[in-house]
Amino acid sequence: MKNIFNIMAGVVIVATMSSCAVTMPVAISDAPIGGKRGVSETNVLFGIIYTNGNYGIKEAAKNGKITGGIGAIDEKTTNYLIFAKKELIVLGQ
Repeated sequence: MKNIFNIMAGVVIVATMSSCAVTMPVAISDAPIGGKRGVSETNVLFGIIYTNGNYGIKEAAKNGKITGGIGAIDEKTTNYLIFAKKELIVLGQ
């Protein structure tokens, strides 16, 4: 009986820690892509609660010290069992 409990606990831990990541383009502009990269990160609980109130293009550009135009925007989403991690990636000058 103890072995079954240990196996089930292991399955629950593995299911909780497993993830799937997808990166998709959001937008592209006429601005040159440049050599700077900025990232804004947040966690999303139950698909609706964002934990970072500043999550967005403005924060990503500020983090990457992008002062010129933004050439491309991508969003990477990593899904876990009850939450997701989102990263907004901007490329520019």
